[in-house]
Amino acid sequence: MRFEDLQAWQRARVLTNVVYTLCREKPLSADFGLRDQIQRAAVSAMSNIAEGFERQGKQEKWHFYNIAKGSAGEVRSLTHVILDNNLAPCDAVLSLRSLASEVGAIIYGLMRSTKPPGS
Repeated sequence: MRFEDLQAWQRARVLTNVVYTLCREKPLSADFGLRDQIQRAAVSAMSNIAEGFERQGKQEKWHFYNIAKGSAGEVRSLTHVILDNNLAPCDAVLSLRSLASEVGAIIYGLMRSTKPPGS
């Protein structure tokens, strides 16, 4: 099995692509700080799933999956900033928020399946 086979990574990849697509459109594309932050958070979710999968110890795996889950939450939080400031169409942002929640839930399942000893 490879990290690319994980549903969590596959959905995080979709999340990343949705974020990048949304960030190409104005006015969000002109808000460099917010645009860069949400892109970094989405990439972090995807990358930390891969890094955790490639680690040997359960403690290390869990650590990186935990960071990935936090990054999915960060994407979700940033959707509120986007909506509050009318930086993208409401339906697209709500769809992104839902996807970020889904990714977080899938990562949580992955975390539960790799819980480190003594936890």
